[in-house]
Amino acid sequence: MFLPRRAVAAAPRHVARRASSVVPLARRYSTEAASPATPEAVGDGAQDPAPAAAAKAKAKTTPAASKWAKTKSARPASTPAAGKTTAPLPSEVLYQARTIAHQAQAQTAASFDAAGSPMVDWANSFHGISARPVSEEQFKVLMQPISEKDIEVKPDGVIYLPEIKYRRRLNEAFGPMGWGMIPKGEPVVGSTIVTREYALIVDGRFVSQAQGENSFFTPDQLPSAVEGCKSNALMRCCKDLGIGSELWDPHFVRWFKKTQMEEVWVEHATKKKKRTFWYRKGEVDVAYPYKLARSG
Repeated sequence: MFLPRRAVAAAPRHVARRASSVVPLARRYSTEAASPATPEAVGDGAQDPAPAAAAKAKAKTTPAASKWAKTKSARPASTPAAGKTTAPLPSEVLYQARTIAHQAQAQTAASFDAAGSPMVDWANSFHGISARPVSEEQFKVLMQPISEKDIEVKPDGVIYLPEIKYRRRLNEAFGPMGWGMIPKGEPVVGSTIVTREYALIVDGRFVSQAQGENSFFTPDQLPSAVEGCKSNALMRCCKDLGIGSELWDPHFVRWFKKTQMEEVWVEHATKKKKRTFWYRKGEVDVAYPYKLARSG
């Protein structure tokens, strides 16, 4: 069966008019549903939608608020992050003076300045040398054995005690400002080495003197090299007080080298030359420009 062309063309317009008439009815229905109930409806047993809407909104917001409060109160107290905590230093790393052996002693007859110090030309004098020995307490401090962990090893196998260890031992025996280093002359500068002579003075008395030396490679390193002469002379002067005397004892040196040191082969990164370096056992740390290598 075929419909006339006029009827087919009029059908969409008819459907559109019916749809447009449905929209106002839907709007009217939604408005009446949202409007509050009349007193008559309430009296008939119908519920007031306003309190119901308020209760519903409260029911929706209350759980979220209580959950937030519970979460906030249940949060633990803030503590430092595990990665940021600083581990305490081992006790063997920290230095603590074990004794103070210095005691005030009567000064010998000599001329003194206004500050009470003897007027001595230390650059040329040996005043007070061997005038009296140290006390028994000072003797024990000076002669106590050095700790093996304080001994350092040079790549050529020479063992030594850092100069700060000598200074600490002098402070323990004579007290800070109870000793000092006096230069005996001006620095002598060579092409790659500088030397200077120093004297160790303790309690206003001459103890010992020694030549300090240090190497340098560029002119800007000269000031540090001159300062290094003082430390080198101090270590040599302390031999006369018996500090670290094990380092000059051949029996101790051989024992330490055999039991506490190891020799490893290294290779220069650019020159490719091999040689051996000495290290403390278990503390091999080859630095650039060298690297570990197989035995040559």
